[in-house]
Amino acid sequence: MSEQVPPGEPVPPPPPRRRMWPWVLLLVAVLLALAAGAVTAVLSDVLRSEGSRKVHIRYEVTGSARDVVLTYSTWRGEELSTGRLALRSLPWAGELDTKGFMSGGSFVVSVGRGGGDVSCAVTVDDGTRRTDSASGAYATATCDGY
Repeated sequence: MSEQVPPGEPVPPPPPRRRMWPWVLLLVAVLLALAAGAVTAVLSDVLRSEGSRKVHIRYEVTGSARDVVLTYSTWRGEELSTGRLALRSLPWAGELDTKGFMSGGSFVVSVGRGGGDVSCAVTVDDGTRRTDSASGAYATATCDGY
């Protein structure tokens, strides 16, 4: 039961209420900071392991075309490696070892004015395989996204 005040005496003020919202806000801020630190640690671990992961890429070109130009670009570490090769006969195959987070690239096979058909294939040791084919004069087959 509550204490009663005799009539005529002033009523004492109620006890001060403690505000909880600053403490709740502080707790939420601390939890968010801890979560951000954990996510940052996990992502840096993933990026470090991806940056040192070695990738083996195999390029292949087949077909009947006699005048073919190969153009490729591949990320090697932090640099973009590009190359161009003119061929007079097919088939052709080449291999490349690279490492780094961005290990993919583009492989373009262009047929000259003599025409013919070409097919390109790019196989990465993680199981990724991209293929394309083209035929006719100045046709282009593109294998990218690996």
